[in-house]
Amino acid sequence: MADTSPPAPDALLRTRNAVGLTFGLNGLLFATLVARLPDIREHLDLDNAALGLLLLAISIGSILALPAAGRLIVRYGAGQVVRAGVVACAVGLSAAGVAAGALESVPATAVGFFVYGIGIGIWDVAMNVEGAEVERRLARTVMPRFHAGWSLGSIAGAGVGIPLTAVSLPMPIHLVGGCVVALLVVWGAAATFLPPEPAVEHAERPGSAWSEPRLLAIGVMVLAFAIAEGSANDWLTLGLIDGYGVEHWVGVAGFSLFVTAMTAGRLLGPLVLDRFGRAPVLWASCAAACAGILLVVLGGHVVPVAIGILVWGLGSALGFPVGMSAAADDPVRAAARVSVVSTIGYGAFLAGPPLLGLLGDHVGTLDALLVVAALMVPAAVAVLAARPRVPAGESR
Repeated sequence: MADTSPPAPDALLRTRNAVGLTFGLNGLLFATLVARLPDIREHLDLDNAALGLLLLAISIGSILALPAAGRLIVRYGAGQVVRAGVVACAVGLSAAGVAAGALESVPATAVGFFVYGIGIGIWDVAMNVEGAEVERRLARTVMPRFHAGWSLGSIAGAGVGIPLTAVSLPMPIHLVGGCVVALLVVWGAAATFLPPEPAVEHAERPGSAWSEPRLLAIGVMVLAFAIAEGSANDWLTLGLIDGYGVEHWVGVAGFSLFVTAMTAGRLLGPLVLDRFGRAPVLWASCAAACAGILLVVLGGHVVPVAIGILVWGLGSALGFPVGMSAAADDPVRAAARVSVVSTIGYGAFLAGPPLLGLLGDHVGTLDALLVVAALMVPAAVAVLAARPRVPAGESR
């Protein structure tokens, strides 16, 4: 992406803050859903396989929407696409909450999840494209902190979810309330996003980015980290409940611990990345995520399991945001490249956990997470593709 009349510094900082807020509300909305997954399973009388298939409706909606996100961003700008995404998310998740909590209808819940998935797909790509451009114009590493905003939103969502589930607040009220908050805040924040770029910057077909070997290798790395994060979001709570027989609120607290660790990793990540470089930090992240999952699954006691959750969260923190930054290293066609990596990452983030649910019914919810630990091996191999590649004549 080439600079064309860059915004004044104060305007760019407002955009940076708005992007961080947009990430945060995305995380809050997702955590609101995660906190009520055990209730959805109970209201609809589902086992893990059936719940996994139901969650697949979100994945299908997102995967269908993701390929179009880049073109929509080029045409309308990231701000307008984010607005469209939050509207779809609010409508879909609210409908799913009413369908599951009040109507107890699996088909109606699936339709709501499908619409929510469409919204989350285009919203996620648009905010990552905007974040990558803001990072480039600021000329310093900030993408992990945008993703920390997502984690902070998840902490807030889980923090609200713990007492609300403890007092048995009706699920439709909880989900609809979260959607209204997200819709109002994100709609206003998107007004400060950068304007769409001139079409000349995208003379090449956006789809041609899928043929770039470096980009696909980055996608492999992001895929593994996305599943490491997404599996915790969807299955850590249920894994602790099913695998260790803990109370519902303890499972939600375990998820909160994971998100807290991941948030810390993303807040401190830019300092570590600037000092040691992408490759060493990402290799350490692969090792930590693998070790943490093994401790959670095999620990057998509250202390090693809690340590495992912390290490897993720290290990999962940087792979996804660094992948977004690596895709945007070269400003030429950065929007198309970020869209490709986002599509791979969010497709894995959304499709991986439901497939783990199918496996969980055969080997147990907790043991199914061992597959995620194994994915850190190909992720480590792909790390080299994420090393910075700055175009000649530019500096970071």
